Amino acid sequence: MEFPILPEPGSVAAHFAAALRAAQREETPYRHWRLKDVLPESACVGILSLPIAPPAVMHHDGTRASFNDKRTFFNAERIARHRPCALLAESLQRSEVAKAFAETCGISVDGGFLRIEYIQDIDGAWLEPHCDIPEKWFSMVIYLCTGPDANEWGTDIYDADRRWVGRSSAEFDSAVIFIPGANTWHGFEPRPIDGIRRLMEINYVSPRWRDREQLCFPDRPIAI
Repeated sequence: MEFPILPEPGSVAAHFAAALRAAQREETPYRHWRLKDVLPESACVGILSLPIAPPAVMHHDGTRASFNDKRTFFNAERIARHRPCALLAESLQRSEVAKAFAETCGISVDGGFLRIEYIQDIDGAWLEPHCDIPEKWFSMVIYLCTGPDANEWGTDIYDADRRWVGRSSAEFDSAVIFIPGANTWHGFEPRPIDGIRRLMEINYVSPRWRDREQLCFPDRPIAI
């Protein structure tokens, strides 16, 4: 018997678009949106059930680029092999989701490409304050953290002078979105991770994106 029983992409897309339209917008220290109940529970369980082990990274330097060969993307190969990957990718590729992103965030999305990274941080992981590159048309993190301390594993937020000003909650199935810019400093301060810090990074990226092997559908641009 299949476990979990996964919904259809249209159902996931409708659930996701509703969460986007109900997002709470905040302006400090830069514009960002907070979401709850982002994905149906069965879709979350499907992702957590994937046979993908956390990467064994011995030394962290505060960047993900230092271990690019160990990162996990929902690319064409994983979409073909794993139904939960295909479900999420097909759902977020749909025009109604693209339209909800455009309306919520005030951005143009036509012609971009879907990029999904599955992140599993273990103790010792951290990220230095940084701003995402403009080739990411938006940056979204969906938290799939579990455990007694999981809510403390959210993204750290900094002001334009890189001073720490707050931290998002990593409540299960919640999310944060922002539009990359010169002042969108964020990271993950070093702190204990008793378990696995699981999250999804979602982007629509520019057609100029060079690492085509990271994309869900490198030959299918987003269209409203």
